[in-house]
Amino acid sequence: MFTSGLVFNLTTMVGIAVKVGIILASAIALNIIQKKLIPRVIIASISNVRAESQDQLATRSKTMAYVFIKVIAVIIWIISIVMVLGVIEVNISPLLATLGVASLGLGFAVQNIIRDYLQGFFIVMEDWYRIGDWVTIAGMEGEVEKVSPRRTVLREINGTMHVIPNSQIPFASNQTRDWARINLYVTVAYKEDISHVYQVINGVCQELKADPDFGTNLTTTPSAMRVSDLGDHGVDICIRGDTKPGEQWGLTGELRKRIKNRFDQEGIEIPWPHTKVYFGNTPEIVKSTVS
Repeated sequence: MFTSGLVFNLTTMVGIAVKVGIILASAIALNIIQKKLIPRVIIASISNVRAESQDQLATRSKTMAYVFIKVIAVIIWIISIVMVLGVIEVNISPLLATLGVASLGLGFAVQNIIRDYLQGFFIVMEDWYRIGDWVTIAGMEGEVEKVSPRRTVLREINGTMHVIPNSQIPFASNQTRDWARINLYVTVAYKEDISHVYQVINGVCQELKADPDFGTNLTTTPSAMRVSDLGDHGVDICIRGDTKPGEQWGLTGELRKRIKNRFDQEGIEIPWPHTKVYFGNTPEIVKSTVS
């Protein structure tokens, strides 16, 4: 009698252990499968917003997959634990109630973290910016050094590093996406012939486009577009031309230098404000004669 009871209990325990083992093995297998499957699904489904290499595509999909994998893994293990507790005949009703209250309190505590991850997911999915892009986000401007599901790291031009939670990024201004533009304003004196100034500027722009060191980064030839303003000190002329992304600053500086040199050669005046201050009457200039 004792022996049969022992055999019965042992058989029951073995059966429970087998069921628990199957549940845990299934959870592990599902996690392994989803880790391999999700990145492939994401690569196949995400939109290629702009031309990107395989490495860039892999980086973007890896960041998106990270969020999916973590969330699905948590769901798998919660379901598995509940199933294990059911197999070993543990009353899970009080546990579920406790977990509900705890998850509610935890939700309030980590809601900002959840917002960071959700916003980070959409930033990467919609391809707002990538590592190396020059952007303005959360009122700060710099080069993107790192993009993760929770935060974005910017490096200012003076070297300052900014770590910005993704939930604090409602929008982004990307200055190195797809194409860029030279937007240069040059001021000349009122006495200058504007038609001649246009010819000089356009000639310099055409030389820049023909230069093998700079022209390849220009997608259009810059030109004088219009008189943008009649200012206090001179006439403002707007010059515009399209460039490859990230090349607008260097090309603008080179064009500014060439225009200055050519204006000097042509005798075209770039005005600057003069101020004369008199105290009382203008003093007479007495010329002395040397005998």
